[in-house]
Amino acid sequence: MQMLNEMLGIEFPFIQGGMANIADAHFAAACSQAGGLGVIATGGIFEAQKLQEQIRLCRTLTDKPFGVNLMLMNPCAEEMARVIAEEKVAVVTTGAGNPGKYIGMWKEAGVKVIPVVAASILARRLEKEGADAIIAEGTESGGHVGEMTTMALVPQVVDSVRIPVIAAGGIADGRQLAAAFMLGACGVQVGTCLLVSKECPIHENYKLALLKAKDSDTVVTGRSVGGPVRALKNKMTRRYLTLEKEGASLEELEKCALGGLRRAVFEGDVETGSLMAGQVAGMLQKIRPVREIFEDLYMGQKKVLEAHRG
Repeated sequence: MQMLNEMLGIEFPFIQGGMANIADAHFAAACSQAGGLGVIATGGIFEAQKLQEQIRLCRTLTDKPFGVNLMLMNPCAEEMARVIAEEKVAVVTTGAGNPGKYIGMWKEAGVKVIPVVAASILARRLEKEGADAIIAEGTESGGHVGEMTTMALVPQVVDSVRIPVIAAGGIADGRQLAAAFMLGACGVQVGTCLLVSKECPIHENYKLALLKAKDSDTVVTGRSVGGPVRALKNKMTRRYLTLEKEGASLEELEKCALGGLRRAVFEGDVETGSLMAGQVAGMLQKIRPVREIFEDLYMGQKKVLEAHRG
């Protein structure tokens, strides 16, 4: 099996998750410089030109491969898809939908297409449409989540497609990376463990909240309206869950969470902000450079697998 780093021409088999309002050109470049595949997120960008500027800025900050994560629900998704092709970005990852109509254009431009899925049925369809690999993301992840766990999802996706599969959701140390490899993944996508990196641009309050988090300190809101999101428990999530139980309208729920991620990321509002994070938040111990996080992950899995072979 070809490993993800060999497939993408990078040092470690790691993709940085496309975290909206967080993964900008500077952070993506830092993750690429550290040996993974940095990814510019489009979740907080609403103009195709802004994405183009971010791509061009990233090129000035690193000479290593990087990618773009296209949120297919973005109102500018079609224009952004064209920018990704025109700029010949190394890799595109996609979320919140089926990118099938763009795959031909991207592949013609030499862009590797790696969609994120939460079920094997979509993985099979995307393989037929020309995807180069699949990211199988379990419900342990932060932000928008599916229902299946990584442990259950990854092997079923691996068994259902012939293209490489990348595991995501609930991976923050060498044991979890080793488990992902044992499930048949060729690499992993990580997000939560990178939030506490020195290079991550989120507010210091957000980082401190993550370092204080325990294993049961995340919660999923929005299940009642088909838009589940995992974040750290706080005043906003408690209010949101209460409204859901009371049968509040979609409009009321949206008002409760409106601008929450931006407040958390830029203002450090840990009470009414949306502190998106995965279930591994309780494993985060200190703020470290991205390179150190990547090295620990990789060396940790080597030790685990060697110990089991021994």
